[in-house]
Amino acid sequence: QVQLVESGGGLVQAGGSLRLSCTASGRSFSTYTTGWFRQAPGKEREFVAAITHSGRSTKYADSVKGRFTISRDNAKNTVYLQLNSLKPEDTAVYYCALDRHRIETITTTADDFDYWGQGTQVTVSS
Repeated sequence: QVQLVESGGGLVQAGGSLRLSCTASGRSFSTYTTGWFRQAPGKEREFVAAITHSGRSTKYADSVKGRFTISRDNAKNTVYLQLNSLKPEDTAVYYCALDRHRIETITTTADDFDYWGQGTQVTVSS
C-alpha cells in the first residue's frame, strides 16, 4: 500500500511561484511513474505533468509547458512540481498520483493511476 501526501499549496499573485511536494510512504514509490493532476471547481480533473521512476523522462500538459517543472528525489520518496509564472487559470486543487503499471513510460489518463493523495489547493489571484 502506498500513501501520498501533497504539500506546498497556497495563495499567490499572478506571476508568482510555488513548489509542491508529494511525499510517499512505501518502498515501491520510487519504482513507478508519478504524476500531478489538477481539478478546478466545476471542471474535470486534468493531467499536468508526470515523471518516470528514473526521472529521465517527463511529460507536460501544453498549458503548463515552459512554466512548470516536475522532478523527483527517490532517496526522499518525494516528487516535486515547481510552478512558475502562475496565472489565475492555474487555480485548482493539485493531486499527486502513482501509476503502478508503468516504470519508464507515461500516460496522461487519470484512470490509469492507482494511488492518489488528498490534494493541495493552489489559488492564483489576478
